[in-house]
Amino acid sequence: MVNLKNRCIYDVIVLGTGISGLTTALTLGRHGLNVLCVTKNSDPLATNSVMAQGGIIFRGSGDSSALLAQDIMHAGADICHRPAVDFLAKHGPDVVESLLIRDLKVPFDTENGGHLHLTSEGAHSCPRIIHVADYTGKAIEQVMLNAVKNHPNIDLVTDLTAIDLLTIRHHSTSYEFKYNLENECVGVYLFHNGTREVIAAFSNAVVLATGGCGHLYSHTTNWPGSIGQGMVMASRAGAYLLNTEYVQFHPTALYRTGADRFLISESLRGEGARLINLSGEPFMERYDPELQDLAPRDVVARAILEEMTLRGEECVLLDLASHYKGSISIQERFPTIYRECQKYGIDISREPIPVVPAAHYFCGGVLSNTEGQTTIRRLYAVGEVSCTGIHGANRLASSSLLEGLTWGYYTALSIGKTLAQGRRLSRRILETIPDWIPSGQRDDEDPALILQDWTRIRSTMWNYAGITRTKERLERAVADLGDLSKRLTLFYHESLISKPIIELFQGTMAAQIITEAALRNTRSRGAHYRKS
Repeated sequence: MVNLKNRCIYDVIVLGTGISGLTTALTLGRHGLNVLCVTKNSDPLATNSVMAQGGIIFRGSGDSSALLAQDIMHAGADICHRPAVDFLAKHGPDVVESLLIRDLKVPFDTENGGHLHLTSEGAHSCPRIIHVADYTGKAIEQVMLNAVKNHPNIDLVTDLTAIDLLTIRHHSTSYEFKYNLENECVGVYLFHNGTREVIAAFSNAVVLATGGCGHLYSHTTNWPGSIGQGMVMASRAGAYLLNTEYVQFHPTALYRTGADRFLISESLRGEGARLINLSGEPFMERYDPELQDLAPRDVVARAILEEMTLRGEECVLLDLASHYKGSISIQERFPTIYRECQKYGIDISREPIPVVPAAHYFCGGVLSNTEGQTTIRRLYAVGEVSCTGIHGANRLASSSLLEGLTWGYYTALSIGKTLAQGRRLSRRILETIPDWIPSGQRDDEDPALILQDWTRIRSTMWNYAGITRTKERLERAVADLGDLSKRLTLFYHESLISKPIIELFQGTMAAQIITEAALRNTRSRGAHYRKS
């Protein structure tokens, strides 16, 4: 691990080691820039990207960028940002080919003499998704992480939790810089989970690649650190957020007592699997007669919830065994899902899988353009933390890895171009930013109390700001979270800082941002569905 001191300076700081963060760091390093890439976890592979099973969008037979853009717009309930959609549809597959296939040589599955195996998922017009069995994200992440670790221009550091972004408007002690009309991000305060020291890390650009917020909910397919951290830091710094009410729920997560809500990939339905109720009856044709089991995720998630509610059942079933149309065995095609279900006595090659919806993907976030730029100068956002307008009200299946890859690559090119033109931070600005000043001295990190606060946040979000929302539920959520926030803000400022306390504070703020946006938006669209 790199030995960071109380103050350090890099060309660029990248927060996050998912596909967007690693792509950004690797591309920056290859362009000769000195990069600090950090994760708050001890394992840089503890990311949502690693958990992505289905695959990444590429090019199908008879496919085109116009057809892909049309599918993205349709899945996003037609509130996507068309220039961003066109940008992804045009450039995304090229980055997949140049970086993942040719350069890093990710071992995507092939068939028929070496041709890439293409599968389909919900709301896609044709099979265009390439994959590595059912652990595509993990395969990409591992290859990319190795490249980052071996690059001399990149310092990859674990166990660093970001506290706050450093901006001249909020942190400079000089009014010479405070009077500037345009706010600038100059770095980040980083808490070391082991030494408990806070580092003031400075850079010419900061890239948020911190992922989503699924663990604000009681049931989620996300890894435990997904609490909206980057969105909260950006909001506190004054960056503009957009579409934060649109939280996508994946229709199919494993349902078993004592089991985590393990993702059951949409690619199972792409390979023929059908959703049935506990009586064995297919039901999706009643909710979407045309697309049925391959309808957009918001439609399928609500259909499952409605079916469970009408019948008073705790789950539905996903039947792959009776409808599989693949050319290789189910065990070979879906080895990860097969092994995970086997742990709970389910043989997916012989019997249906019990499933329920779970919080999965954040479609909103920090507003950014096609170069990752946000409304604060020198602050960039890529991947799930960002809102480029790609996803609109609901994300198209297997577009997340593609977005993270494409935006990570082009954001790095943009930063490299900017710094090559000499637009770097003045040392005089950095000298006006103080070291971290502790605000509290009380050692109040009681695990039981922190767990109770998290339970309250997650149950509030699941029950009041979940798949189906009402005015009354959202008003209750806003009020309850507001009361909790007041208490936790005082607790935060009086206590000795720690990773659990930082995350609790950030998670509470993220939950408030989502519920307040959901209450303001009275129109049902995509993942934001209101009954009243």
